[in-house]
Amino acid sequence: MRAPATYLRSLDPRLPRQVWLVQAGGVVNSLGNGIVFPFIVIYLHNVRGISFAAAGLALSAGAVAALAAGFSAGTIVDRFGGRNTLLLGLLLQAASFLLFPLIREAWHAFALLALEGAGTACFWPGQSTLLSRLTPAERTHSAFALQRISMNLGLGLGGVVGGLIASTRHPGSFTTLFVLDAATFLVFIAVLGTIPEPAPQEPEPHETAVGYRAVLRDRNFVWLLALNVLFVAVGYEVFALLPPFAKNYAGVSERWVGTMWLANTLLIVLIQLPVSKALEGRRRMRALALMSLLFAAAALIVLGGGIWLTGTAAALVFVGATLAFGLGETLQGPTQAPLVADLAPDHLRGRYFALGSMSWSAGSILGPAIGGPLLGWHPLAVWPLAAAISVAAAAGCLALERRLPERVRRSPVGEGLTEGEPLPKPAPA
Repeated sequence: MRAPATYLRSLDPRLPRQVWLVQAGGVVNSLGNGIVFPFIVIYLHNVRGISFAAAGLALSAGAVAALAAGFSAGTIVDRFGGRNTLLLGLLLQAASFLLFPLIREAWHAFALLALEGAGTACFWPGQSTLLSRLTPAERTHSAFALQRISMNLGLGLGGVVGGLIASTRHPGSFTTLFVLDAATFLVFIAVLGTIPEPAPQEPEPHETAVGYRAVLRDRNFVWLLALNVLFVAVGYEVFALLPPFAKNYAGVSERWVGTMWLANTLLIVLIQLPVSKALEGRRRMRALALMSLLFAAAALIVLGGGIWLTGTAAALVFVGATLAFGLGETLQGPTQAPLVADLAPDHLRGRYFALGSMSWSAGSILGPAIGGPLLGWHPLAVWPLAAAISVAAAAGCLALERRLPERVRRSPVGEGLTEGEPLPKPAPA
């Protein structure tokens, strides 16, 4: 029994207390997001009578707003800190979802999702910068792996809660979803009030360049951004269309939609730390290539379920697709954000993470803008297209690997935890 016990101890992410507090607040916040996110398109289409195309474009409007606000968010992070920027993002998102029950026309959805998008633009670079400054450099991959766990734990539990509450026969049930979500943002704000952020390190003499021009001169980072646009557009955003596809094309109930969401997130919660441990010392871009191939496989599983099955049988196949997709997600958490942190000088870290967040926004524009109308025109066409683009993204990952500096190609190998050893302190400011 000694070997299994030693392995379990090796999975300890060995993170400072402040990082655990941020992750705890993230669990609560993600719980609210999980309550709402699987049902946004269902709410807009089935409750408010907004077409699939308009609903997809409204989601894209939120991504456009996040993209537009991203440059300012990065500058705010570098000037005022990650925590303060994160607080601003949480307030904007809370306001958006509190107003969601008032939607009656398509333009209402566009406006509120744009407000939520501006909050998202502040949320991600703020949180990523805060985590990277609270965490020793050799444990950054563990911090972002734990972030993926906390996010998905909340999303999975929230999906189940949302599935039990939401009913298109009772439109008022969606008001309950949105109010609960807004409350979780306020809880996260309270948690952040107890966490000080270390000051950024002074730039080295050769790191005098500031602003986005300095960031965009990093061609490897720009290539990584382009790949992430594809990851998001044909991975995360296409799978955000699975709930309305399942309900309206394959006859899957709202409760099964929540179950699909839960299966995906529980898998991530259970295997993220072992995957993060297995990736130590491994090449990062090869892990991202494998992620893209798993996204492609998941899309093809959905295609098969949609062609041949309906109801509960289709739902079970879709659960399998979300599990394949979730396995791919576990490869990204400990890989991509730590790579961005390693590429970024500390005085530009906010801008690096902001552009990283903006690449998610760009993917979130392309995914719904193309996938939403395509879902309305021919639902089965969405999935083979997503699979083909995912395979192309995998090839791009392997090409980028050859260009990266040797120092950032591999995930760091974490030191083993010895009995009685204290947790490491945050890196000095």
